[in-house]
Amino acid sequence: MPNVFIKTYGCQMNQRDSEQVARMFTEGGYTVTNDEFEADAILVNTCSVRDQAEQKALGKMGSMVRHRQKRPHVVYGFMGCMAQSRGQELFQNVPHLDVVVGTQKYHKVFEYVDGILQNRLERRMDDLKLTYKGDHICDVEEEKDSQNTIKDHVNNTTDPTAFVSIMQGCNMKCSYCIVPDTRGRERGRPIAEIVEECKTLASRGVKEVTLLGQIVNLYGRTEFPKVDGKSPFVQLLEAVHEIEGIDRIRFTSPHPIGYRDDLVEAFTYLPKLCSHIHFPMQSGSDKILKAMRRPYKNEKFVEIIKKMKAARPDMAITTDIIVGFPGETEEDFMDTLNTVKELEFDNCFVFRYSQRRNTPAAEMLEQHTEKTKEDRNQRLLAVVNEIAQRKNHALIGTVQEVLCTGPSKNNPNTLNSRTPQNKIVILEGNPDRLVGKVFKAKITECTGFTLYGTPLID
Repeated sequence: MPNVFIKTYGCQMNQRDSEQVARMFTEGGYTVTNDEFEADAILVNTCSVRDQAEQKALGKMGSMVRHRQKRPHVVYGFMGCMAQSRGQELFQNVPHLDVVVGTQKYHKVFEYVDGILQNRLERRMDDLKLTYKGDHICDVEEEKDSQNTIKDHVNNTTDPTAFVSIMQGCNMKCSYCIVPDTRGRERGRPIAEIVEECKTLASRGVKEVTLLGQIVNLYGRTEFPKVDGKSPFVQLLEAVHEIEGIDRIRFTSPHPIGYRDDLVEAFTYLPKLCSHIHFPMQSGSDKILKAMRRPYKNEKFVEIIKKMKAARPDMAITTDIIVGFPGETEEDFMDTLNTVKELEFDNCFVFRYSQRRNTPAAEMLEQHTEKTKEDRNQRLLAVVNEIAQRKNHALIGTVQEVLCTGPSKNNPNTLNSRTPQNKIVILEGNPDRLVGKVFKAKITECTGFTLYGTPLID
């Protein structure tokens, strides 16, 4: 039985795509391994949002060529966003590469990889010198209805949480972003099919689903009608909310223009919606937002946040912010800093602007030095971290509802859990009794970003 090793970089959508690929390999008789040294096929699912992510993927693939010394038949493949954007070019950068598969062809990965591997193994029986022979495959073409191919999950998982891909693509044209080029235009899956997937997950013990999309709250806007004034996304939330066994619903990543009143109102009558939203701001400067081609002003962003907190007083809000965008002055940066202080996000993911080829921002004048970007990055992080840690420390002594998801990655003798506000709580207790359960826990300690608690369960 051959083994496949899959390394994933980037967002939750990439993780979900990798799970789909893993399911196809297991159905094809492969074992998914965490040990790259024993793999017969090595796949790297890539991200293109920042140059650093691409360099990590290239470096990882480059370092794994040594496995051919002992396993000369190994098949190497790139999947995902970098594969989509670079295509044939990757074969020149990575001579041992065999397969490049774009974002609309994940369902073809097994067919391509297994075909090359079986041919190599057959040739090797005849002549060891023929092991390496095999056609390189590059498939980055668009494919109709590709959004409907990410629908299967690994069968043997005991995780009480799951990602559910509801759409692919993005119609926005943010000047810094390569995603519309790598993921294509928006395409939504039918509500009925998404609901059936969630029902299947519930039957396996999944308690929490996270709905995924490039701009998840714009789901179905070009394909499905509004009903009773409700957008397709709100209709989907209502349908998933009705599923017995699903106790929690999350979604990511939304866009401010998708936060209409119907979505805000949904948080007042759908209790399974978790009290946490990830809400990318990107900048607090109207000038920079315009340069980024973000179709809202800072005042509108603040207004939406206030509406969300009015709908759910316990709402936790996290965000993404880019610093050092071309043309960002110190005054623009201070606008961002002051907005962060005003809104007091529960956490912020702060990124230094990274030039991405074939994006308008890469050609803009007034590109900043890495020194300026790093300076602003550190100054903003200091404020972000102070707010986040202060909020977390305020939870000591309170009782929070948590979903226990399994052993902690850092200490397998403890258990990981999350509140509806997406805050991590580390617990001690019997995993057979706690994992997959929703219960109360008293917060006893905080180390900054991690909470520790005692289960309150009979």
